[in-house]
Amino acid sequence: MLLVDGHAYAYRAFHAIRSLNSPAGTPTNAIYGFIKMLGKVQAQLRPSHQAVVWDGGLAAERLADWPAYKEDRPPMPADLDRQIPGLVAWLQAIRCPSWVQEGVEADDWIASLARGAASRGVAVVIASADKDFLQLVGTEIGLLNPNDRTEKIWTAADVRAKTGVGPEQIVDWLSLVGDAVDNIPGVPGVGPKTAADLLQQFGSADALYARLGDVKSERLRTRLAAAEAAVRRNQRLIRLSDAVGGELPLDAMRVQPPDIERLRGLYAEWGFKSLLASLPSGAAQQGSLW
Repeated sequence: MLLVDGHAYAYRAFHAIRSLNSPAGTPTNAIYGFIKMLGKVQAQLRPSHQAVVWDGGLAAERLADWPAYKEDRPPMPADLDRQIPGLVAWLQAIRCPSWVQEGVEADDWIASLARGAASRGVAVVIASADKDFLQLVGTEIGLLNPNDRTEKIWTAADVRAKTGVGPEQIVDWLSLVGDAVDNIPGVPGVGPKTAADLLQQFGSADALYARLGDVKSERLRTRLAAAEAAVRRNQRLIRLSDAVGGELPLDAMRVQPPDIERLRGLYAEWGFKSLLASLPSGAAQQGSLW
């Protein structure tokens, strides 16, 4: 099963191609980049099931816990926002589920889908650069990070090599370090290496605070004690929720042949000549891809 973080890939495509417009003059750089990126991922993985999940806004419970949650994120660029409907239209044409629900963050929905599929023995690959997904990596769940030029599927061993901790410790690791991207402050003076060292010694944040007196550095011990409430809050903010999305719709996620005529119309509208030219001879291949 391939699960795609829609907005993450849309942003990446938008910034990867700086200028591209349709014959009518509307921006199409994100659409073209998204199509090429997702086609590459699809060709690499050949999934039997797939879905693209979009952010539907911030989770109310996280905002209640920390009103400053993600507040520093700039608004979506207007030229990207204009292209989101086109991306959705293309996903509909290739018959790939494209889901969004108001008030549900894509990370939580993807976590729910991934864990549900893994519990049924389905191998899952999450396509995203979001480090929150590191907490999901395991025997049945891998991560394809578009920022990783090796293009490998990350395993638990890769998570440990990158962070110094296992996937089961990522929530605590990020809770200690903080996450500037999401405006979540960590423990002052505790960076990734110190957090990893603490978790290697104590195993978890719970064990760390239960044995805080065993921390050798008085300065670090004082900082950890002062930040305990913040660390506990961070755990709630960072831990991905399974309580969204409902029952796993495996049948609805099965890869289907695309609507070639609809794709032909979209590619003509956007001026994607090379993609348009590929349709007559590549229809069978497109069907296997999407």
